[in-house]
Amino acid sequence: MKLQHGWSRATVSFDDENLVSCAGLAPVMALAEQAGLSELITDRVTLDSLESTRVASAAANPAGKLSSIIGGMAAGADSIDDLDLIRAGGMPRLFSQVYAPATLGQFLREFTHGHTSQLASVARAHLVNLARRTDLLPGIEQRAFVDIDSLLRPVYGHAKQGASFGHTKIAGRQVLRRGLSPLATTISTSQGAPVVAGVRLRAGKAGSGRGADSMAT
Repeated sequence: MKLQHGWSRATVSFDDENLVSCAGLAPVMALAEQAGLSELITDRVTLDSLESTRVASAAANPAGKLSSIIGGMAAGADSIDDLDLIRAGGMPRLFSQVYAPATLGQFLREFTHGHTSQLASVARAHLVNLARRTDLLPGIEQRAFVDIDSLLRPVYGHAKQGASFGHTKIAGRQVLRRGLSPLATTISTSQGAPVVAGVRLRAGKAGSGRGADSMAT
């Protein structure tokens, strides 16, 4: 057993090819594929041509690379280095097209705001497919509850893109805090728990309602 240290915690992975540390990924990723995850990514996420990317191969196979990232996040990875856990032990027996963290990092560095919008489109369509295939949101045909919340999350890096000062409440007092302001949306029903339907990252100084109309749509 090897202990690999991430940014904020330790991630345990196995170096024995007969052991799988995150066997729960098998049904999770199988359901994702049944709901068309790879097909949606292939259809909707388009990076620049191989000749125009900073690394020649960075734009190749976005479906495989994004599936690797999603699988790693589902298993608890919270940094690019942590994504190595999807290659640990017997993982290659369960999954194909699994990429090294360095390759996934090169791929993510090619992303722009437009690519983020493409991924949001994939997430919306995939949620619809999941709701049709499973009992994810029972009773949605009769009534749905949509909750949109504006948050302010602090950041500490000096070069963090989009970071700016925004108003928030701490211990009942209004304070200015440097950070980012995600807009998070959940959908629930009278019979089903809330499901995250979308998250949009905004600058810290963004008004609470900015982008809420298009998010609701």
